[in-house]
Amino acid sequence: MAGQAQENSSLSTVVADVAGGVALALDGEGGSYALSALLAQRDTVALAAIRVLGADVLAPYALNGGAVRGGSDAPDSQVVRRALAAYPPGADASDVSLWSYRGLVEASRAFLPPGGEDWPVEPQAGDTWVRTDPWPKLAHRASQLAALSLPGLAPGLAAGLAARTDDLARGFVRAVRRRDWLQAAGLGRWLVRMPDVPDTLGLEAGLVFVHRMSGGDPRVSLHASAARCFPGGSR
Repeated sequence: MAGQAQENSSLSTVVADVAGGVALALDGEGGSYALSALLAQRDTVALAAIRVLGADVLAPYALNGGAVRGGSDAPDSQVVRRALAAYPPGADASDVSLWSYRGLVEASRAFLPPGGEDWPVEPQAGDTWVRTDPWPKLAHRASQLAALSLPGLAPGLAAGLAARTDDLARGFVRAVRRRDWLQAAGLGRWLVRMPDVPDTLGLEAGLVFVHRMSGGDPRVSLHASAARCFPGGSR
């Protein structure tokens, strides 16, 4: 039990470190970005952190339309390949896990140089929940998949969520009232990319408030920075 707790604590620390590095890069701070520079590339906890954050580990490259420099053997390509190979979704994986894995594969193809072998096949992921989930459950799942709100990723999922903008807005308000800053920030990322968000939501000010109240939570900072960098409804 103690060993598992220590491992979970270590993973949380690495996730926070990487999220903070991504946020700094999105804000134009901290120098040039390289995912591989933030990680001990062969460390299993580091690879797990990549799977936790998903496509967001490559978000800084989306600012420039992708294609990092360094050729087909770029270290970032190598470390992402190792993470995808080490932590594929299992046979009983949830839709959120499947979508997250798909998103990381999509982001790798879009933002990283091609390697000597193909990226993994994207697993099929269910989307019935996007249409049928009650709004609290929808908001929870959507916030967990905020990394897929990066431009060009999961267009079908994005379209399905856009059809439920009002429900995501309700989820955002509920998360703020519950002081669930991470969920609120994740929902805010989706909402800034949707064209029909009601002005009464006060989304821009709301995201500033969420970021401030989170006390510098690196994952909230990442979501807040991404919301600023990738606004608008175009995909």
